[in-house]
Amino acid sequence: MGLTITQVDAFTNQPFSGNPAAICVLPESRDDQWMQNVAREMNLSETAFLLQQEDSFNLRWFTPTVEVDLCGHATLASAHALWELGYLKPDQEAQFHTRSGLLTAQRQGDWIVLNFPAQPATAIAPPPDLAAALGVTNLNYVGSNQIDYLVELESEAVVRDLQPNLTLLKTFPVRGIIVTSRADAGEYDFVSRFFAPQSGIDEDPVTGSAHCCLGPYWQERLKKDEFLAYQASPRGGVLRVHCQGDRVAIAGQAVTVLKGELIH
Repeated sequence: MGLTITQVDAFTNQPFSGNPAAICVLPESRDDQWMQNVAREMNLSETAFLLQQEDSFNLRWFTPTVEVDLCGHATLASAHALWELGYLKPDQEAQFHTRSGLLTAQRQGDWIVLNFPAQPATAIAPPPDLAAALGVTNLNYVGSNQIDYLVELESEAVVRDLQPNLTLLKTFPVRGIIVTSRADAGEYDFVSRFFAPQSGIDEDPVTGSAHCCLGPYWQERLKKDEFLAYQASPRGGVLRVHCQGDRVAIAGQAVTVLKGELIH
């Protein structure tokens, strides 16, 4: 018998949208190179590996090319899979030990709420060639935290229409580039996109971890703590964001789209 691989679309309630992640619950630890090989084989933005420890799980995330320190959508997908596969009871909190500390997930109706560390940005001078790499002339704000750049642009239309130079973006010494603006109208407070060619992902469809930065940023500008956000990638995804001091609650929905067996 092989290992079950579950593919879940996260931050959506519709299959074939949101951000897909592969989830593998391991019966025993496996070496890093094997996990990286599986992630490359799956060829999704993230593959998550879980190893049970009593009532909690060790959780690691791999892109097709590197292991990452924090991933929202694959954490949400992991919690969804654990409840669906019967590893956790429906009302049981999911607890994950990760390279970013203890992360938790709880079910609230059809939504899953993640508790993540806030990662606010600090304003910096725009790095040379950043505007050119994004294909724009005006940068309203540029900041950085420990892993990403954060860039605010002038409008939702500009964010949605971006066609960045990914080769040039890849040269910046960060995990990725978060691009955002206020939403022009309607139900959303802000929109974003996330480009991470440095991590083997040209554009991530929906990036939960980016909202650890986006939440505090828009909290300061919009003077409120709770937001409905839209990540405007071609697949698209919806997130509820609630800033809570040094933590950010990030909520989304999830749909299982595929189950398979890994035989090697």
